[in-house]
Amino acid sequence: MPSVLAIVNGTCYFDAGRKPAVGNVVIKGGKIAAAGPAARVPAGAVVIDARGRVVTPGLIDAHTHLGNCGEGTGPSGFDLNEASAAATPHVRALDGVDPRDPAFEDARRAGVTTVCVLPGSANVIGGVAVALKTAGDIVDRMVARADVGMKVAFGENPKSSHGEKRQPQTRMGTAALLREMLTKAREYRRGRALKGAKKTALDFELEPLVRVLAGEMPLRAHAHRADDVATAVRIAREFKCRVIADHCTEGHLIASFLRENGVPCVVGPSLIARFKVELRGRSYATAAALEKAGCELALTTDHPFLPIDGLPMAAALAVREGMTEAGAFRAVTQGAAKILGLNRRLGRLAAGYDGDVVVWTAHPFESRAKVVITVIGGDVVYAA
Repeated sequence: MPSVLAIVNGTCYFDAGRKPAVGNVVIKGGKIAAAGPAARVPAGAVVIDARGRVVTPGLIDAHTHLGNCGEGTGPSGFDLNEASAAATPHVRALDGVDPRDPAFEDARRAGVTTVCVLPGSANVIGGVAVALKTAGDIVDRMVARADVGMKVAFGENPKSSHGEKRQPQTRMGTAALLREMLTKAREYRRGRALKGAKKTALDFELEPLVRVLAGEMPLRAHAHRADDVATAVRIAREFKCRVIADHCTEGHLIASFLRENGVPCVVGPSLIARFKVELRGRSYATAAALEKAGCELALTTDHPFLPIDGLPMAAALAVREGMTEAGAFRAVTQGAAKILGLNRRLGRLAAGYDGDVVVWTAHPFESRAKVVITVIGGDVVYAA
């Protein structure tokens, strides 16, 4: 890492809510030290001249399976579903990530500097998600924020994964099992608060769900159909915990409901075929409808279902179908950061934020735009 890195003379998108301006971004100690049209470049800085280029914060994908659903590995690399039981709240996506998955390099080449990696959707409760930077060879050193959500799943996936062996066989069974586990966690929390011999013994499986009930982690609810999204919201309200609607394929049908309940939405992947019944309502216009309703939004590739380097394309298609350009840009920067609880570190080119910066040949939503340089934490991790 150079002591000071300065990216100068670029057309900079400092903030999703501001028009771009020609300026400089100065990074010191892995953080942005100064950013703006008048940002001063210290003597001795390593300078990258971005004249005629576009400069943005690193893009963020708020829902992926990078590293735990290995590319080119076959089943030996599929470490995203611990399907030995239908509820596994104690497993962590972090423990299944291979940082040498080639998808991380694809992410860097596409200007994606942070991803949320979740367990898969085979289980009603799949485990704990983690936010990672996309550069590094030891996953512990890539963590931007651990424990960013508890994966839960509704609809066809848990039914088809467990229905012949155990509950759930129906949507009713899925909801009942989730309620059962949250109720156990609630009673366990009460027992842990007791003193002396009456105190309940430590339960490794339930501990993460106590954090959900305490508001420390949201439920990350895999749900495509509108009724499944509504069920996730219903259960979250019953247990007074936070919920994020992941995929939200039919979110356009219940956009006002989601806004009224303050539910953030991670929309996508949209650029896939309707290969299962739950995707019949798949539309590039879903994000626009949710934006119009006033929902907090992120866009996702759900890598590997859409490859991670398709994130800018997913945003461009959302704009084509009615989302504002500023809204789509926010959805892959500040909006995604807010959903991950990282909005004071990521998503803007501003002093104090992480030194994650991308230089492009054109606006990233243009189909011919290419990444010239990707910087993560002040280090150049990709250069064309």
